[in-house]
Formats: sequence, C-alpha cells, structure tokens
Amino acid sequence: MKMMTKVEEIVKIIRERIRNETYTSRQRLPSEYQLAQEFDVSRLTIRKAISRLINAKILVKDPGKGTYVMLGAERNSKIESGRGGLQSFTEVAKEHGKTVHTKVLKFAPIRNPSRKISEILALDDRLDKKVFELKRIRYWDNDPMTLEKILICGEYIKNKTLADFEQSLFKILNENIEIGYAHQEIEAIMVTDEISKYLNIKGQQPIFKVKTITYTPDAIPIFFDTSFYRADKYSFKSTLTRLR
Repeated sequence: MKMMTKVEEIVKIIRERIRNETYTSRQRLPSEYQLAQEFDVSRLTIRKAISRLINAKILVKDPGKGTYVMLGAERNSKIESGRGGLQSFTEVAKEHGKTVHTKVLKFAPIRNPSRKISEILALDDRLDKKVFELKRIRYWDNDPMTLEKILICGEYIKNKTLADFEQSLFKILNENIEIGYAHQEIEAIMVTDEISKYLNIKGQQPIFKVKTITYTPDAIPIFFDTSFYRADKYSFKSTLTRLR
C-alpha cells in the first residue's frame, strides 16, 4: 500500500480535527508558522496542505486575517466528484486527505472488439487498432469505493503490464498523451451480486453507474470507462452554464 506524503498526512489530520470539532465552523486555524512547528515541516508543506483543503471547500482564506474553517465543513461525509473539474480518482482522494490503493482484477487485450467499441474509440481511424480491457477496484484508505471497467486504446499504454495499473491511470496516460476533456453519463441502478461482492455492499442498495469517454484536446478518444460507485459514499457535482 502506498505511504501517505507529509502533505496528505497533514490534510487528513486537519480534517479529523474538524470532524471531532477540535476546530469548529468559522474558527481561525493556527498560523502557518505554528502548524509548521507542530508537524515539524516547512511552511511550504503547510501551505500545500491548506491549499488542498481550500480547494475541497473545507477551509477558506481571508487575506490579511488568516485561514478559517468553512461553515458546515465536513458535515457531508460523501465524496463530491466533479467539483474540481476533470480529475483522476487519485487526485480527488488527495483533496480529501485520503490514501489510495488499487486492486487490479484483469488486464488483457480484446481480440475482436465489437462494432460499438470500435465506434466509441474510433478504431477505424487508427493504425494501431488494439484495445485492452482493464478491471480494477479502487480503495480510499481501506474502503472499496468503485469498480472500474475500462477499455483503453493500445497505442497509449504500450509495454505496460498489470502491475503498472495499480497507480493512477491519468498518470500513466500523461506519459504519452494529453488528456483534454470527458463526456460522462450517470445513472442510478440497483447493485448486482457481482458488484456487491467487490464493493462490500450489503443487501439491495442503489449505486451509481457512470459511463465516461475521455478524449485528447483535439477530440480523439483515449478510453471508455464504465464505473460503479457506492451511492452511500459518493455524490456528483457539476456547474451548468446557461446558454443565451
């Protein structure tokens, strides 16, 4: 399991202090200097941890006065996906002060991609028509959060093995390609026996089924992802702009 960085450790501790009301709503946090002394780190490290908590809407900075706990912070224990734009599972976890680990269940080539897969990934326009199937369980701390079933164009993951996919997929892809944007479709479904086993869900409960196609900035498909998220742990947020 990956060890937490010092920044991640400090983020987690501050969030725990807010949850147990050591730091209460609207309370000013100790200064960067005081926190650096307490955690025995540089002020830059403290600044990075505070920045992540500000991005996660847990803290707010009042220039010239200090950093404060936002009203109602940490009352909603659900993870809010989409608030920070297009982010990887690992990036969202870091904002919430969580550690991530991944169990890879399958990584194998698809020998004869269906017509639907060919259309989604625009295989007819590619010289390299290989497609790989990746199936993973993603954990925050020790809790299974999502089951991912991903179809990836082979040209972006050449020479990769199953063990490589225990880390962030975005990190792997960024070695060879720029990630631009994604189209996402979210649906509420009842959990199946297979998914309940992987995500440790008891009884009949609703979950989120999320289909995502991720593209390069010039609209070339990179991968097609069908993921299943625990509805008791996850929520999805988006910002909508009115068309005129």
